[in-house]
Amino acid sequence: MTRITEQASKYRHLEKMSVSELTSHINNEDKIVAQAIEKALPRINELIENIIAKISKGGRLFYVGAGSGGRLSVLDCIELPTTFGIQKGVFNVVLAGGLEHLIEAPEEKEDDVEAAWEELQKQGVSGADIVVGISASGTTPYVLSALKSCKKNAITTACIVSNPASPIAAEADIPVEVITGPEFVSGSTRMKCGTAQKMIFDMISTTTMTKLGHVLDNQMVNVKLINDKITDRAVKMLMSNTGSSDYNSAKAMLLESGSVKKALDTLAITHQSTKP
Repeated sequence: MTRITEQASKYRHLEKMSVSELTSHINNEDKIVAQAIEKALPRINELIENIIAKISKGGRLFYVGAGSGGRLSVLDCIELPTTFGIQKGVFNVVLAGGLEHLIEAPEEKEDDVEAAWEELQKQGVSGADIVVGISASGTTPYVLSALKSCKKNAITTACIVSNPASPIAAEADIPVEVITGPEFVSGSTRMKCGTAQKMIFDMISTTTMTKLGHVLDNQMVNVKLINDKITDRAVKMLMSNTGSSDYNSAKAMLLESGSVKKALDTLAITHQSTKP
């Protein structure tokens, strides 16, 4: 395979550049990311369709990763229960070194070829689930060994990688290859590769949650009412969907129901039952 992610940057002598030169070049490199993702959309769509199918039947998604990609998947997953009102444990991350060491970046753990599968087993992974390996290089032993074990146990696998024809992609049922090219700082895959990974995580979670009914029109109607800002936003959502101008009445209904969607469902049932 060609390790494009390890190739030298086309930019030389960064230390001699001005701030404006550095940010301009980084910005130009970042523009490449969206184009690379566009080329991979057919595979991304296939992956999302499979995730939706698994979750709709009670299955779960497991991201398996190390380094920047693994940590970015954690950031996406921890926001979903609040944003979309899903149960914890639908989207999961198996991270090299463990979630409890998230901020310590124990990069040496990415060479552990047993830990990921052991953790997946602890969480009861099965054929009902889908496991997605995250690796910029496409060679991370922690991720590769997990996908191999999943394959042996008839568990659907996918991957998000940034090199073509990688070992991890060869093990995945649904390989997503997003080729963003050499990094601005040679080998620093926290940059374009990380940006691509974050954008894809957003696509996966938002599209999946939308198709599973957690978005109405363009609104987060299952958002958890965890603070005043979100509660105020939800009240206004409810008002816009019902045509109400009574904020206090809408807020009372929202708090009693627990979410915008439940409040709307209750109103729909009430309306239906009062029809002559």
